[in-house]
Amino acid sequence: MANYNLEVTYEYACNKMRTKEPAEMARNSGAGWDGNKGVFTLQYLGEEYLITYPESKVSFASRSDEVPLKDQAFLLHYLCTANGAPMQGKYISFKELPDGAIYTDPFYRRAIEPMLKIFGNNHELFLRVAHKLGGVRHSIGDVSVIVPVLPKVSITYVMWSADDEFPASGNILFDASAANYLPTEDYAVAASNVVYKMAGMAREAK
Repeated sequence: MANYNLEVTYEYACNKMRTKEPAEMARNSGAGWDGNKGVFTLQYLGEEYLITYPESKVSFASRSDEVPLKDQAFLLHYLCTANGAPMQGKYISFKELPDGAIYTDPFYRRAIEPMLKIFGNNHELFLRVAHKLGGVRHSIGDVSVIVPVLPKVSITYVMWSADDEFPASGNILFDASAANYLPTEDYAVAASNVVYKMAGMAREAK
């Protein structure tokens, strides 16, 4: 059933993309667009992807293995949703995204809890692997980084150290313009993808 739903989601995104004007999608999303070839180029977590138009086929730019369907749907959602709204420079939590309050507990378990489990007591490792993803240190909390995910989407990861009274805690924040670039459920996907990518890099670093 999950695979069926994913296929339906992907097909819906393909159909929606065909109703959009490609040059406008490129402007709004920050993607590259080659009108002669009918191909977008899009950076996602430091890797370049190619997306054909109007076929909506997604592939890696530099390797031949197949892009997982969930990532294909995610990138199409970004191209279709992005409307070019300016970044606001104001941070909001997941529950402040449209309908985000309904899914705060799953979001915590899927993204924040793993971040704390892996990096809550090792901020140095957290900063090191985040830097490899293009992350820039920020001043919120005891340690925080802003990780670029897509051309106009960055996610901020924040942690506070444990003390005598409280365990380590954390949060994941988004620019207040976030709803102009992805549906809320895709922010849950993106936020957890970054955490698990950093976890894999941390295992390799040990």
